[in-house]
Amino acid sequence: MIEDLKKQRNEVWREELRKSLKNKERIAIPRVKMPELEAAFRSRSYDEVNRGLSAKDALREAKRCLDCPDPSCINGCPVEINIPKFIKNIERNEILEAAKTLKETSALPAVCGRVCPQEKQCESQCIHLKMKSEPVAVGYLERFAADYERESGSISLPELAESNGIKIAVIGSGPAGLSFAGDMAKYGYDVTVFEALHEIGGVLKYGIPEFRLPNTIVDVEIDNLRKMGVKFITNCIVGKTLSQEDLHNEGYKGIFIAGGAGLPNFMNIPGENLSGVLSANEYLTRVNLMGANRKETDTPVFFGKNVAIIGGGNTAMDSVRTARRLGAERAMIIYRRSEEEMPARIEEIKHAKEEGIIFMNLHNPIRYVGDEKGRVKQMILQKMELGEPDASGRRRPVEIQGAIETIDVDMVVVAIGVSPNPLIPNTFSGLDISKWGTITVNRNTLQTGLPEVFAGGDIVRGGATVILAMGDGRKAAAAMHRKMKCG
Repeated sequence: MIEDLKKQRNEVWREELRKSLKNKERIAIPRVKMPELEAAFRSRSYDEVNRGLSAKDALREAKRCLDCPDPSCINGCPVEINIPKFIKNIERNEILEAAKTLKETSALPAVCGRVCPQEKQCESQCIHLKMKSEPVAVGYLERFAADYERESGSISLPELAESNGIKIAVIGSGPAGLSFAGDMAKYGYDVTVFEALHEIGGVLKYGIPEFRLPNTIVDVEIDNLRKMGVKFITNCIVGKTLSQEDLHNEGYKGIFIAGGAGLPNFMNIPGENLSGVLSANEYLTRVNLMGANRKETDTPVFFGKNVAIIGGGNTAMDSVRTARRLGAERAMIIYRRSEEEMPARIEEIKHAKEEGIIFMNLHNPIRYVGDEKGRVKQMILQKMELGEPDASGRRRPVEIQGAIETIDVDMVVVAIGVSPNPLIPNTFSGLDISKWGTITVNRNTLQTGLPEVFAGGDIVRGGATVILAMGDGRKAAAAMHRKMKCG
């Protein structure tokens, strides 16, 4: 009855909002700009770069939403947030209601509002684009609503079903695992998340720097899951500390594998074993998770002056901007394609350029040269040009014969992708493992060949975005719940 009244009320005020401002007037409102720290300051600081919208700016941006009868923006969201509903709540200045709407489908709204590539997801489906107008800033508004709720101290929890006492195990506390755990808790299950590291959050903690995603934001989202009844066990390596049989013996009726993809890829070129050449995983984990950038920590990290990062994705941008903050005088991106082919978010490329990062596009390392102590001192680069598109749709980089360049470096960070750690896939007997080391699942349900075991996120995809991993978590939770109900 109460829900019917709420729905009725929402329809009334949404109709009132439609009448209060004509679509032509809404389209004419310019898209809001995100306030940012000044580049010269932030390139030496770990303070968050994007500062968040003011209430005034958020309410004005919310008015740009046309509240389409068939909102395609929802189709572009892997976790299916009711985007028009939460935005119209902001327009009506009911920000806490907007935050509640986000939590109906998203376990991590403050995280997604910061790191989700909205420009390729929900915003790419916005009807404004068909009208030659910029899309509604869905991500900025999502962050605003989540931050407003947290700062107000009035944090709400989603509605939980009555406990059914069924124990569910989650392996990995990254975005896929957290999303799955949140939904299963809503369904009434007794959920425990097992994390190999000493901190909860997976890639959200070890992979993304605090100038993009502060750890305090992640911790609040995790604490909300704890309040929903989700339990977390750290320093527990499934496959070493616990086995598949142990989980069964402890009464877990369902298992979701969300171990991520923590095995770094390298290029296998001469000199890659020199001191000073390391993976982005190691580099970012040392700094983000273990505080190697702080004087009081015992974790070592080399503070290079001429630092080259190999790759063009978000991890490469995170690494090169981290190097800049650690004092690099020349922090460089080395990427074998052009800037147009870079998979990194446009915002991250923009921020990197503003912070003085050097972009060496259409260059590919072919050898590293070491000094007498075995430390990297130079890298030899092959200049490239773009040929025909490859299987990914991007133009294939082709060598320019004889075009070789040598540059001085004292540190190289390789950020060309990751593969799943083989420990978990090899621990579970009966799993089907692909030639890339990923777990093979039913794409509709994310169920593996083992009836009680589901998997999602990077351990299935081989490396993707936070929001796609979260979408996997939701899909797997819904499928496991259906299976449990049917027996």
